[in-house]
Amino acid sequence: MKILITGATGLIGKELVKLLLAKNHSVHYLTTAKSKIANQANYQGFYWNPEEGKIDENCIFRVDVIIHLAGANIAKRWTNAYKQEIIESRTLSGELLFNLIKKHPNHQIKQIISASGTAIYPESFSKVYDESTTETEDSFLSNVVKKWEESVNRFQVLGIKVCKLRTGIVLSNKGGALPEMIKPIKLGVGAGMGSGKQIQSWIHIHDLVALYYLAVEKQLEGIYNAVTPNPVSNQELTKAIAKTLKKPLFLPNIPKFVMQLLLGEMCYLLFSSKNLSAQKITAAGFQFQFPEIEKAINDLYA
Repeated sequence: MKILITGATGLIGKELVKLLLAKNHSVHYLTTAKSKIANQANYQGFYWNPEEGKIDENCIFRVDVIIHLAGANIAKRWTNAYKQEIIESRTLSGELLFNLIKKHPNHQIKQIISASGTAIYPESFSKVYDESTTETEDSFLSNVVKKWEESVNRFQVLGIKVCKLRTGIVLSNKGGALPEMIKPIKLGVGAGMGSGKQIQSWIHIHDLVALYYLAVEKQLEGIYNAVTPNPVSNQELTKAIAKTLKKPLFLPNIPKFVMQLLLGEMCYLLFSSKNLSAQKITAAGFQFQFPEIEKAINDLYA
């Protein structure tokens, strides 16, 4: 199978490319850096620039599936300009792909699988939300997810199956949130955030890429929560990290106003509580390799 990936050089993209190549699939990928364009038998790069509406049309030649991961990193200070970049990096890229495929009605693309976010769900400590939830949160990131998913839903009019993976906190030792959480704990100054009761729905990077692969294999359609069946509180996550690193936790939790001063509006990521169900993806046949937080942290850092 030939698979086109956007965001292939990012945290998730790199691991996904490795898995797809190991499974003998061919990978086309889009990059905004001409220096990152490779030209190998089963791994070929193509230039695009969504801001300028530029894309190498050969990228969709004989492609069966698109995996759309492109999007600006949300873990940077949310200035007004950067907020706009977060939205446009997701919507303009989708629009560019849509217009390209529409221009080539003889394409053979059967499915698009898009990354999405859990911020769309309401805040929750006790109630568990699943994919059938129609209630949404009124926040910046929730609105980003809505626009992101709307831009992907359009592909249905082209006869393409649409699958959206609403991804929780991705645990990896190569980037993302976890290395940042580990820094103060390693130094012996780790602490929970606020009350520490906020629920964090998470997934190990290896499980996430395996889930993308399942979505390709089974040609999944619709929304799936890309989270483990065992969400944890912020306090439990902090304790699991400290236990693996064999570091003490003796400082009081950090108040929200302190993190607001340091991070601005982006501190939402630390204090948001998302209690999400993984039942739909497990019912689709997915088996988690790292369903428990301690096992996941141990795999990455023990």
